[in-house]
Amino acid sequence: MKILAIEVESPDAAAEQFGPHLRPEARRVWELYAAGVIREAYFDASRHVAVLMLECAHLDAAQSALNSLPLVQAGLIRFELYPLTAYTGFARLFGA
Repeated sequence: MKILAIEVESPDAAAEQFGPHLRPEARRVWELYAAGVIREAYFDASRHVAVLMLECAHLDAAQSALNSLPLVQAGLIRFELYPLTAYTGFARLFGA
């Protein structure tokens, strides 16, 4: 299942709290990428929050993987998850 994950920063988080976690965060994202869990990783150009595309069996697996990220563990961010399904709108082109 493809799952879109969009970062939400904690409103209580101060910018200086992020620094010590950024290198371990990048390492963990790389590990999840190498394992095939994270398929794509981006930053939203306007808000500079992470936008991830995950491939997991179910939402719980995606949440578990994201919970392993140092910034999540530190309570500085969380992710909103959106399970995706194939777009079926093209069928309108070929319907009766």
